[in-house]
Amino acid sequence: MSPQSPSQPPHRLPLARGIAAALVVLGTLGALSACGAGDGDGKSDGKAGAPASAPRAANGSEAGRAAPTSLPHELPGIGPRTLAQLPDRARQVLLVTGAGRDSSRSKAVLYERADNGDWRPGPSWPAHNAHRGWTDKHLQGDLRSPIGVFGLTDAGGLDEDPGSKLPYERSRAFTASGSGIEGEPLAGSFDYVVAINYNRVPGTSPLDWTRPLGAERGGGIWVHVDHGGATQGCVSIAKHHMRDLLRRLDPARHPVVVMGDTKSLAR
Repeated sequence: MSPQSPSQPPHRLPLARGIAAALVVLGTLGALSACGAGDGDGKSDGKAGAPASAPRAANGSEAGRAAPTSLPHELPGIGPRTLAQLPDRARQVLLVTGAGRDSSRSKAVLYERADNGDWRPGPSWPAHNAHRGWTDKHLQGDLRSPIGVFGLTDAGGLDEDPGSKLPYERSRAFTASGSGIEGEPLAGSFDYVVAINYNRVPGTSPLDWTRPLGAERGGGIWVHVDHGGATQGCVSIAKHHMRDLLRRLDPARHPVVVMGDTKSLAR
C-alpha cells in the first residue's frame, strides 16, 4: 500500500502546497481504502522498476579469521537468483518470508551484515502479506505481493515521527478508513509506513504517485501497521514492531527488503 520516492537526497514534503498539494491529499485519501496507493512494483536504490542490484561474489571472512559457525555468511533460505539481486552495499535486509505461494501469512526478520560478511539476525516479527499470496509479476488489483529485492529509502505516517533515521513525512493523507478484505477495520494501518521501492521513485514521499512501470503494474507497496488481516499487496507488522523497524533502518546501511514465499526466495 502506498506511493513513491526519487534518488536525490530524500526530502520532506509540506502538508499544504496550494492546489497541487490538495489534489495529492484528495487522491491519496481515495486510494488509501485498503492497502494504500494501489499495490506496487518498485525496485531498489535509485533504480525504479529494476532489480535492486547486479550479481555479486560472496565475500570471504577476514584474513586469518574463520567466520563464526553460529552466524550465516549468506541470508538463510535465499537462493542464487534472489541473492544476485542483492546490492553489494546493502548492510541491512528485512527478510520477509511467506508461508506459501498463496498464503497471506509471513515472517519478517531484520538482518545486519557484519564486517566479516556474516549476517546477524535481529528481531523476528509475525507479518501479513497480500490476500492471494505472492507473484513474480505484480499487477494492479491482483491481491498478490511482489516477489523480489527492493530498496527501503522513505517513510511516513499519520503519527509523529518515532525516531526514524529514514526521511519521515507526517501527513493527514495517511489516514486509513474502511474495512480490510476479511472485514477488519483499517483505521491506524498507516500510522507508520515504510515505502517499498516497487514501481516508485526512490527518495520521494511515500505519497508520491509516480509509477515508472505504469499504473497497470500497481504501486503503493508499503510496510505498514498490521490491521489483523491480509493486505492488498503490502507487508504489515504490529504497530510497536513498526516503531522498532523505523528506529533501526539506517540509510547509511542501504537497507532493502527481500520478500516472497519460501520456494521463490530459494531459487
